[in-house]
Amino acid sequence: MWFVLAILSAVFAALTSILAKIGIDGVNSNLATAIRTVVVVGMAWALVFITGAQGGISEIDRKSWIFLILSGLATGASWLCYYKALQIGEVSKVVPVDKLSIVITLVLAFIFLHEHFTVKSAVGSVLITAGVLIMAL
Repeated sequence: MWFVLAILSAVFAALTSILAKIGIDGVNSNLATAIRTVVVVGMAWALVFITGAQGGISEIDRKSWIFLILSGLATGASWLCYYKALQIGEVSKVVPVDKLSIVITLVLAFIFLHEHFTVKSAVGSVLITAGVLIMAL
């Protein structure tokens, strides 16, 4: 099931890039990001209430709050940079560079979460990086 959801995530991410590039034409990138964020917030809270998960708010501990807030700030910074890059660059170049996040995530997971960095993940990271460089340059 996780694989199907991951594929759907990739499809929706691809649509996000195309729809954003079309929608951002003539719109300030920060304003476009704010509009997108409001839509995402509305969707997320709708799912919370549809699934009845709102009761879990009081059970979230301080550490989780801190890291969820930091994650939200990182997401916001990512989206602001992404929309500005989309506005001034070509989607076919911006998106591959954005996917360097895969390699950066693996390195950060190794450093901070002590996840294993295998030969397979090292080779994959090198190939992703090479692919990004080939597509972007």
